[in-house]
Amino acid sequence: MTEPTLSVTDLRTWFDTRVGMLKAVDGVSFAVDKGRILGLVGESGSGKSVTGFSIMGLVDPPGRIAGGSIRFNGRELVGLPDEEMRALRGSRIAMIFQDPMMTLNPVLRVETQMTEAIFAHEKVTEAEAKRRARDALGQVGIPSPEERLKAYPHQFSGGMRQRVAIAIALLNKPDLIIADEPTTALDVTIQGQILYEVQKLCRQTGTALIWITHDLSVVASLADEICVMYAGRMVEQGSVDDVLDRPMHHYTLGLIGSVPSRHRKGQPLVQIPGVMPSLLKLPGGCSFRLRCTRADAACTEEPPETSPAPGRKLRCFHPATAVPA
Repeated sequence: MTEPTLSVTDLRTWFDTRVGMLKAVDGVSFAVDKGRILGLVGESGSGKSVTGFSIMGLVDPPGRIAGGSIRFNGRELVGLPDEEMRALRGSRIAMIFQDPMMTLNPVLRVETQMTEAIFAHEKVTEAEAKRRARDALGQVGIPSPEERLKAYPHQFSGGMRQRVAIAIALLNKPDLIIADEPTTALDVTIQGQILYEVQKLCRQTGTALIWITHDLSVVASLADEICVMYAGRMVEQGSVDDVLDRPMHHYTLGLIGSVPSRHRKGQPLVQIPGVMPSLLKLPGGCSFRLRCTRADAACTEEPPETSPAPGRKLRCFHPATAVPA
């Protein structure tokens, strides 16, 4: 058995605030193998993006990694010196942000930004760097890439800027890509093209991919494994077919039941009651119990992580046994 590209164990990322400790990520564990795609799903505020920032070493004060391990190709990243972490970012580990302007400099031409991303990690000729930049733009569906290289970010639409940011992440063919809802602003046709390109990249080069999203339809067609997060904790993990076809946690059931495409015309959506509690004031025991229709006195205790089936992980005292009609 080869070591996974990324192995996260008991990761805890906390933020010191004036009103208390905010545990954005609290005891999260997962692994991504070479050439595999992991879907990280959950509603807004569940800790998905903070997990990605923690892996990249981009958590600034008052946030800090309070504990746990992040191993990349067998190398521990927690506590790694800034200089060594910078050498990995953009080269061996890349992140695609939800807002493309977190990647793009508004006063530099796209060509300059893309070629500098290559020169920072490799010694290649200017002609070779420009060719790779042009090919990367074509890869993500930008027409006339030769001309577009000479443009500034403000001359692109929002969706086009996002495609440029995705192209920059693909430039150096990294071992790991963390994608934080990168196709949210794109139309369905371009989204499909981007998903096809990243799948092809993973299969051909062995790149591992973490796709952070709240869109279960994207995960269903893209990912190999899925991790469901709620209130900073992982509540269910497994292969994408097992989790989406046979969900066992009641939060996962609620996410799937709220997808419109699963319902007949005129049938009401199955909504999850209430809202996710503040991470500053989480209830004791299972953090989902105040919204769960199955909760009872046992749920006032913290549910342990169990493996109810091969390849499955779950935190629930009362796992669901069947998907409701």
